[in-house]
Amino acid sequence: MSDLYKSMQVSASGLRAQGTRLRVISENIANADSVSQEPGGAPYRRKMVTFGHELSRELGVEKVVIKDVISDKSNFRREYLPGHPAADEDGYILRPNVNSLIEMTDMREAQRSYEANLQAIQASKSMLQQTLEILR
Repeated sequence: MSDLYKSMQVSASGLRAQGTRLRVISENIANADSVSQEPGGAPYRRKMVTFGHELSRELGVEKVVIKDVISDKSNFRREYLPGHPAADEDGYILRPNVNSLIEMTDMREAQRSYEANLQAIQASKSMLQQTLEILR
């Protein structure tokens, strides 16, 4: 199997992993201001993607895989809003542990990694096409 084909497969696995990471980040941003509807209830908890690698015996290369999507165990933010329906007996509501600035930074990093994998696939494809042209 061609090394160029292998590199395309590795980059494609990176595209899939970063696509999943972007989806999780988008979910975090969408829920950054959500609160529980029950007094004292827990709000949305931030999620994070962990990566791993897996040996593809068919290709003889290691591919990027999503190991797990885990919940961030950091504390929720507390806000004093005594009239809110989700306020506890002390008048506090819990806000999600999502920091929009961190999410936007992570999103930009994931986007750049996605683009780098896409460029690697395009370069491999171009080299394969040039090789076929030479062999004609």
